[in-house]
Amino acid sequence: MRKIAIYGKGGIGKSTTTQNTVAGLAEMGRNVMVVGCDPKADSTRLLLGGLSQNTVLDTLRSEGEDVELEDIRKGGFGGVVCVESGGPEPGVGCAGRGIITSINMLEQLGAYAESEQLDYVFYDVLGDVVCGGFAMPIREGKAQEIYIVVSGEMMAMYAANNICKGIVKFAESGGVRLGGLICNSRNVDNEADMILHLAERLGTQMIHFVPRDNMVQRAEINRKTVIEYDPKHGQAGEYRKLAKKIEENGMHVIPKPMEIEELETLMIDYGMIAA
Repeated sequence: MRKIAIYGKGGIGKSTTTQNTVAGLAEMGRNVMVVGCDPKADSTRLLLGGLSQNTVLDTLRSEGEDVELEDIRKGGFGGVVCVESGGPEPGVGCAGRGIITSINMLEQLGAYAESEQLDYVFYDVLGDVVCGGFAMPIREGKAQEIYIVVSGEMMAMYAANNICKGIVKFAESGGVRLGGLICNSRNVDNEADMILHLAERLGTQMIHFVPRDNMVQRAEINRKTVIEYDPKHGQAGEYRKLAKKIEENGMHVIPKPMEIEELETLMIDYGMIAA
């Protein structure tokens, strides 16, 4: 079983990319579980056709400790197992605790057992937060592979570099490695070349460049992944390519984060920042 965590700047399209990639893996016949690690509980919405599900924390609040595995997971597109960690009541407590509670609960209830026959577990983690509970997938070795969703925008690249610093910190104790950057295009000038260069400087790869296409938004409005909504569309093919590249990826590294001055120089070189 491969355990993968997807990180990236808030609003970069991380959850959309994750769900579409998982749909591609499911279409390939892989058994996948997605664990949403965002208090908004929207990491599995497209796989569930927009249906909301009880989060782990909501279930614990209503049912107490007497919880069964089927109370906190639901089957989605292609048989994908969907779990949402959820968060505390607004203004109360730390949302990161929800991730810790959820993963511990899943382990206790046997969600990762061999009998479940999972090929992949994907953790869709909130934004670029790599502290507290949000760092659990990399801090405690719950995930072996990290993929960072990025674009050619300055703050997306800054977040990717910051996440790499978190990976380095926990690489030795948890064994986590970076599998690569996923460029979710925002149609920035020289974007593909810039992210290729960024990946090289970080000691990793741009595993795939996902072109920008309005089909993604159309599918989202219809509460589906692109692969389910319009399987013959070119954008569905892009997510299939990404799924296949992750499946076949053999490059897992401890990244080499850049100093902020180096990162800014890279952006200046590609015309992102006025010199």
